[in-house]
Amino acid sequence: MAADDESRVPAWLEPMLAKADGGRLRTGPEWAYEYKLDGYRAAMRIAPDGTTVLTSRNNIDFTAEFADLAGVLAPALDGQAAYLDGEVVVYGEDGRIDFERMQERRGRWVRHQSGPKGLEFTDVPVRFLAFDLLRLGDRSLLAAPYDERRRLLAELPMPDPYRISVVRAVTFDELAADRRTPADFLAHAAAAGYEGVVAKLRSSAYSPGQRPDSWLKHPLIRTQEVIVCGWRPGQRSFTGTLGGLLLGAHDPGTGDLVYIGDVGTGFSQATRADLMAQLQAIERRTHPFATTPPREDTVRARWVEPRLVGEIVYRQFTRGGRVRHTAWRGLRQDKDPAEVLAPRAGSPEPAAPAPPPPEPSGQRITVQAGNRRLTLSNLDKVLYPAAGFTKGEVINYYSRVAAVLLPHLAGRPVTFIRYPNGVDGQKWFEKNVPKGAPDWLRTVRLTGSGGTIDYPLLDDLPGLVWAANMAALELHVPQWTVASGARGTPDRLVFDLDPGPGTTIVDCCRVAERLHDVLVADGLTPYAKTSGSKGMQLYCGISTDDPGAPSAYAKRLAQRLARETPESVTAVMAKAQRPGRVFIDWSQNNPAKTTVAPYSLRGRDHPTASTPVTWDEVRACRHVTHLTFTADEVLDRIDDHGDLLAGLTGSAGAAALPA
Repeated sequence: MAADDESRVPAWLEPMLAKADGGRLRTGPEWAYEYKLDGYRAAMRIAPDGTTVLTSRNNIDFTAEFADLAGVLAPALDGQAAYLDGEVVVYGEDGRIDFERMQERRGRWVRHQSGPKGLEFTDVPVRFLAFDLLRLGDRSLLAAPYDERRRLLAELPMPDPYRISVVRAVTFDELAADRRTPADFLAHAAAAGYEGVVAKLRSSAYSPGQRPDSWLKHPLIRTQEVIVCGWRPGQRSFTGTLGGLLLGAHDPGTGDLVYIGDVGTGFSQATRADLMAQLQAIERRTHPFATTPPREDTVRARWVEPRLVGEIVYRQFTRGGRVRHTAWRGLRQDKDPAEVLAPRAGSPEPAAPAPPPPEPSGQRITVQAGNRRLTLSNLDKVLYPAAGFTKGEVINYYSRVAAVLLPHLAGRPVTFIRYPNGVDGQKWFEKNVPKGAPDWLRTVRLTGSGGTIDYPLLDDLPGLVWAANMAALELHVPQWTVASGARGTPDRLVFDLDPGPGTTIVDCCRVAERLHDVLVADGLTPYAKTSGSKGMQLYCGISTDDPGAPSAYAKRLAQRLARETPESVTAVMAKAQRPGRVFIDWSQNNPAKTTVAPYSLRGRDHPTASTPVTWDEVRACRHVTHLTFTADEVLDRIDDHGDLLAGLTGSAGAAALPA
């Protein structure tokens, strides 16, 4: 073998990714289960001569940063090349994977990487946990089934398991033989502090860069017994009934009754009425805790004797001693309050870019957003009850997506749809800048058929965070920008594909494919995104001096497709024409109309977002779930793809409309 071949590491591949399982952990003999890890996804690529390269999921070289891992496995490979997929993790003092310690280590590395060479971090050792094997020797294993790849991985000797080892995997059949179920495995993952479980189809190949249905991640939702120590009366739609409960538990160390947070979702109307009746009978004047809770947490609180025990589900118990992302499960008549102990703080969630939603100790908190300081409120308020997704998480999402979202908002007057009481509460459209808006917020005054309106312009991170803090979940913009304080000419053409009764986004994709071909033939470059609700939109960057031209052109195309396939497409909005058809809404090009912005959240049961997609994804779509993306999945996609609509911004992607 030539020296060059011996030192040549296997070529990097985009990692295969897991799709959210929608809350349903898959079961059956065709599935295997692994722990979901909380570290840095990494590829370990080893050449025949032992040269080792560690690479991030985005092809960033990690080798120097995690130098302790390089070369560890090479002696066991006996001159064979190898490609391992896995995760680099750090452990905390409690023996659990600790992402915060990893982040701290990373920060130190970034600060010191320009310093002395060979800088080590022996005080924070790292470990590579392998869960897949993509190459061994001269053989690519991408097409091999999961079971075979895992078998070969398990057979590799691990010379130093403190630095490299294999993630445990167990099949459904192995669990069944032990008289256990996947739910038992999930419970063990929770007890061990893992993020969740990933179910993997045992017959599946490895698909680089894809997020197929063969890898499904199931994040953990924990349960906790709590003592009901107080309640808040409901507001607005819940006026006259119970709004939420204030919770306590006994400190495991001291035995003191301590405040651990609240819960405001998961109640039926009957449950609210029943609980309020029970709580009114045991009211007291003062709180029952050993230490007074923060004043901001107890506004409008009515205290009760700590006699009732209930159960909640939650995602995290913070180091500040609070349960987060809670929902009520019910009373536990079988439990004594003296038995209820507070959970111990586990690994925190990954820190987000500025402005992060800090652990809220009260109702209001000040953060730095770009060059502005903003006061945020009610960060723990749940806006998506079905998912337990809070306002703090909404702000976090918009903060992290800002880099790709803001170019699509720049210069465009924004219409908000606000959900101050969450997606189950009342909503309203808001075009005018609300009272109390900060004086630094850019606005534009425009006059139209509806009168004069002062629109907000969200051109920067502070403006975006300000809007999210108002629970402006949905952001809608027109297909034109403001020029010199006045409405400019359209720079985008849009087709809004809306599935009628009996159709889904799958049917929209088939129509989108046809539109794609027509638009390309007309010299335009179409881009696709989901609506985040039921349908999707197609965009083209255009250049025109006629505000009416986009609507006229879009109408012609819509009517053409409707004539060609009247059984599946309609170009009219009438409800009678909609069943079994996809409505091509060409009227969204009217200068008075707006369309949901790319990356905007939607006011649905779950925090889905309007998501740019590739044409390969459109063509491959055969099920609604293939093109349904939640906030977390959108952030993953941005890491993988960047902004798939980047070609729409600027004049470079604009083309003249055909006559």
